[in-house]
Amino acid sequence: MQIKQISVTGLFGIFDHVIPLNMDDRITIVHGPNGFGKTAMLRLLNGFFNSNYSVFQTIPFINFNILFDNDTYIKISRSQTTVPSTKIENILFNFYDKNSDDKEYATMLQRNIHGRNYRSTLSDNNVSKIRLGNRIMPQRNYQTSLFDKKTEEPDWLIELKNSIRVRLIESQRLLNDTHAYTYKRQSGVGFQSSSMLPTVSTYSNEIAQSMRNKFSEYGVVSQSLDRTFPTRLVERQSSPNLTDEQLRSRLEQLEKIRARLIEVGLLDKTENTGFPVQPPEMDESTKNILSVYVDDVEKKLSVFNEVANKIELLRNIINSKFAYSYKEMNFDKNKGFVFKTLYQSSISDSDTLLPTDLSSGEQHELVLLYELLFKVEPKSLVLIDEPELSLHVGWQVQFLKNLQDIVKLTDLDILMATHSPDIIQDRWDLTVELKGMKK
Repeated sequence: MQIKQISVTGLFGIFDHVIPLNMDDRITIVHGPNGFGKTAMLRLLNGFFNSNYSVFQTIPFINFNILFDNDTYIKISRSQTTVPSTKIENILFNFYDKNSDDKEYATMLQRNIHGRNYRSTLSDNNVSKIRLGNRIMPQRNYQTSLFDKKTEEPDWLIELKNSIRVRLIESQRLLNDTHAYTYKRQSGVGFQSSSMLPTVSTYSNEIAQSMRNKFSEYGVVSQSLDRTFPTRLVERQSSPNLTDEQLRSRLEQLEKIRARLIEVGLLDKTENTGFPVQPPEMDESTKNILSVYVDDVEKKLSVFNEVANKIELLRNIINSKFAYSYKEMNFDKNKGFVFKTLYQSSISDSDTLLPTDLSSGEQHELVLLYELLFKVEPKSLVLIDEPELSLHVGWQVQFLKNLQDIVKLTDLDILMATHSPDIIQDRWDLTVELKGMKK
């Protein structure tokens, strides 16, 4: 199931918007003046599928509708009720399906007089659970207990949210919130703290770990195949119906793949076997051995296929843009992102750069592309807010083409909000304009 259209009425008490998604091209671009609700629409959509229901309290609206490609739809609405010392927002979820009974669920977001948030759920108009932090909050004429979203939400709502993966890439993306657990020995009490780290550093460490994991997987597959190689060779009575030229072609292709994996940092140079890709005339026994060998190496190297394709695309896009500032990007399974300057300066003895040495525009581009390639599952809907941030006009012009290459490789759908005509280029057929009230 896919999202076909989203719409809102009464956004900020002013706007009614309808945004149909481009199902064929898989990229939809929303544009319009500041303050018309481009970011708000993305946040409302993300809030539903990722259960961040507080967004329905912070953004004023009357109804928010999500239409699916099977013509079912869900309507999200809000209303207020009065409880002593408390402001209550009832968030209603109504699911409509012409082939079955309509469904309804409500969650109640509350704010007490001290401004602290707590939440309760309603089902069939009965409040079931309320909490403030970890404390049970007694309420007049309300049954109270600890809120548990997983058990309280009905199955149909959980299944609906799980059927579509949505990820929001926000405009503030250069800092990453990291959590650390600290144990105080004297008091015997542990506590969790958080700090903001540069996202490029976090992602550099992530890709290094992913590369090491793939190399370990490659080692496990290699050991397994090498251990059974003699047995499989004996069991194969004769070589497949392959000509000498076909075997040589496969050997040559394997060496090209191996060289490519070395270039993107997934294999060490020592992994290059130096095996002759054009062996001399082959008898039946040699062909039999080589056919088993080729099959095994293809299986070993296939471990890297997906991550190699993503690294190569990211590297190509980044290097085509960073060349203007005389920088080059590579990957290393111990260091992650590796940058070097292509211009030797008399001011510095080193030609290497840390990811945090990049400009804000370079970091924005790297973080956005990395998230699209490595942080999102296939068949997800990705919401991108202001991809043009800190980007030179030349980079904005290239962005849509880069995005189309990424969509093709990763099987994603994109809904993005932008102010930049340079992002759009001549693809106004992909756009939806948000407009104000008719005067």
